[in-house]
Amino acid sequence: MPIMYDTTEKGEAQAQVFKQERKRELPAWLARYGEALAVLVCGILTGIAWGLEQAASPWAAAAYIAAYAIGGFAKAKEGLDTLIRERDLDVNFLMIVAAIGAACIGYWMEGAVLIFIFALSGALESFTMDKSRREISALMEMKPETAVLLRDGAEVTVPIERLVPGDIVMVKPGERIPADGVVREGHSSVNQSAITGESIPDDKSPGDEVFAGTLNGQGALLIEVTRPAESTLFARIIRLVQEAESEKPARQQFMERFEKIYARVVVLATLLLIAAPPLFFDWTWTDALYKAMVFLVVASPCALVASIMPAVLSAISVSARRGVLFKGGVHLENLARTKVVAFDKTGTLTTGQPEVSDVVPLRGLDAREVLRVAASVESLSEHPLAKAIVRKAEEEGIAPVRPASFESRTGWGVQAEVDGKLWRIGKPTYMDAAHMTEELKGLVERLQQEGKTVTVIHDGEGAAGVIALRDRIRPEAAQTIRLLKEAGVRTAMLTGDQERTAQAIAREAGIDLVYAGLLPQEKVEIIKKLKETYGSVVMVGDGVNDAPALAAASVGIAMGGAGSDAALETADLVLMRDDLRKIPGAIALGKRTSRVIAQNIVFALAVIVMLIAANFGVGIPLPVGVVGHEGSTILVILNGLRLLRQPS
Repeated sequence: MPIMYDTTEKGEAQAQVFKQERKRELPAWLARYGEALAVLVCGILTGIAWGLEQAASPWAAAAYIAAYAIGGFAKAKEGLDTLIRERDLDVNFLMIVAAIGAACIGYWMEGAVLIFIFALSGALESFTMDKSRREISALMEMKPETAVLLRDGAEVTVPIERLVPGDIVMVKPGERIPADGVVREGHSSVNQSAITGESIPDDKSPGDEVFAGTLNGQGALLIEVTRPAESTLFARIIRLVQEAESEKPARQQFMERFEKIYARVVVLATLLLIAAPPLFFDWTWTDALYKAMVFLVVASPCALVASIMPAVLSAISVSARRGVLFKGGVHLENLARTKVVAFDKTGTLTTGQPEVSDVVPLRGLDAREVLRVAASVESLSEHPLAKAIVRKAEEEGIAPVRPASFESRTGWGVQAEVDGKLWRIGKPTYMDAAHMTEELKGLVERLQQEGKTVTVIHDGEGAAGVIALRDRIRPEAAQTIRLLKEAGVRTAMLTGDQERTAQAIAREAGIDLVYAGLLPQEKVEIIKKLKETYGSVVMVGDGVNDAPALAAASVGIAMGGAGSDAALETADLVLMRDDLRKIPGAIALGKRTSRVIAQNIVFALAVIVMLIAANFGVGIPLPVGVVGHEGSTILVILNGLRLLRQPS
């Protein structure tokens, strides 16, 4: 079929978008490389100025001024903006004042080195910020702009914003899927790394769900759109990463408030150091000013301010590559304090899909015959247990027959005529009391104690067989629980299911604490009690009924693949691939990030205290103060950037 282009508004719109992108291109390039270029030029000019100074050239001052201007312009602008707009001081202002003060008393070289190292530390911190922004840019690049829509037998290329639920789109080999949807025709493998963080392609066939932004493999697919562009899982991921970048942890918020107060104290102390010693001691004004400039440099909280965000953003970036999305640095910080991880059962610890575990024939019948009758009766039912029975029969190669006079009795079971006989299938209580033998009671009791749901197949003569079903535990659940326990974290299960089923799943997974038969509001109460008893509590869930508990927990974790919209919106952390093993890794990363931040803060404070004491004790030259203070800033930034080296 020929490809038709929707040209009603598209041509002009695309031209406008192209122009806007071209306008943004240059500023984006400058924002990314301009700071590093300024640092490089500043360093070169400082070296040239020093050489000219050694040669007693009159051009040395001009070279120093150029180094000051190029290396310090951005920081001076930030400091003045803070001073003018917020009427406050920050470290940028302190550093520029210190550099200018050094130049005023003839220490041009020291001031230039201060500007250079300060600009270098700022460039390193910006690198961390840019790393996080590039994660968003990389995601945005995966977003398709158009889709091939099947309309009246023709292929029409339209912007993805025009797609609505129910539309059928064609995705050819090598193309990105334009919208969340369900495969209607075709078979292919799809690379879902943009969603799950896993590069191994998933095989897709009719009935399978696919996501916008994922890459189609070798086969063509016809996909029915299920969500508009702004509501796709891919769009939500982008919003989550953007939120994570903007939301600051509590320690960073405290540090920013502390910086403003501390900067005022440093300026006041510097002024006192300039004025008091010449008036009350035998200091010259030059000595007082020099000591004050050294103090201004070494006492500034540059390293303290840079102790937190580079580490936090590095950890968030690494987590995003792993398919674990934090909605903010504060949640990374809270995760490090985890004492208890509470799991929902259905859809979280288990797959949420019941499967047949036992087929027990009675009255001398064959197990395959019992399964054939059960599947035939249940073939017209939409109940999840009925579908599991039919699926089991198909797996065993048993073909069910179409029943007659099918009737569903809500809350009890179903009945239908198969091979001329009326059969009933349902709960054991659906049985006539006269047919509930002691043998049958014992069998039902044993299966229920194993946490299984029991269905009895019977006719007018009595029970012909028993089928037991259970929700299959996720294969990685037991390993996840073991890893959490090894890390010193308790585990709990919060479920609305019955006690026996919950206990059986808990035993298989190795869960410590079990709370069964809970309504959503009761889950919230349990979360509050766990927090009071143990401390920080993480809740992991997937359903609408888990949303209140996710909100009440210290950190809420949603299963991104199977999770409901309510759970995804409420949670603080999203597992884009429903793999519980990501949770111990996320907690470990949170703890390591907290350790790195603590190391940075202790190191930064120790350097500040040591340099201040040395300045007033034995006296240190300004270059030593510059290298010691700004060197510590660079070291704490590099220490935070080490988290980027975590394997993804």
